[in-house]
Amino acid sequence: MLIREVRTGSDIAEALAQWKSLPQAEALVMHGADVDEVWDRFSDLYVFVQAAGGCVTDERKRLLMIHRLGVWDLPKGKVDEGEAVDAGALREVREECGLKKLELVKRLCETWHTYERKGKQHLKRTDWYLMRGTNSEQLTAQTEEDISEVRWMDAAEVAIMKAATYPSLRQVITAWEAAVFE
Repeated sequence: MLIREVRTGSDIAEALAQWKSLPQAEALVMHGADVDEVWDRFSDLYVFVQAAGGCVTDERKRLLMIHRLGVWDLPKGKVDEGEAVDAGALREVREECGLKKLELVKRLCETWHTYERKGKQHLKRTDWYLMRGTNSEQLTAQTEEDISEVRWMDAAEVAIMKAATYPSLRQVITAWEAAVFE
C-alpha cells in the first residue's frame, strides 16, 4: 500500500504515477487537509461510471461466481442511464448468469476502482447487493461479455477464490459472508 499526502492536482497525478509504477502495491491512500477537495481533484481526472452487481446465494448458501478473462469475479455491470441502481444490479446478474428468479435482499457495500479504456481513465463505483437465487435454474454464461463459466461455490471454494480475485472484491465477499453466515 502506498500512502501519500496531497495538496494539489499535480500531487495527485504524481501519487498516481508512483503507485502505477509499483505493481506490488494493491492500494493507494491519499490524504490531505480537505478531504472533499482531494476527492474532487482526484475524481476530476476520470470519467465516472456507475455500476452494480450481486452476491447471489442459493438454497445451500453457495455464492454465484463468474469466470471472466481468467479471473473469478462477481456478476456486475454498468447501470443504464435513468435506471435505478438496484434494478441495474438485478438486470446485470440476470444477463451475465442466465438467472430469472432473483430476489433482492439488501444492499451490501460499494467499491471503487479505476481502469483505462480507449485512452481514457475511468473511475467506477459499484454498488453491491445481496440477492437470493435458486440452484434449480440452469446457469448460462454471457459469452459476449467474455464470461466463460458461471457456477455456485461453497464456502471452502469461496475462501480459495477470495485469495486469488481482485483486491476490490475481497471486501464484497467479506460483506457477503457476514450477511449469510452470521
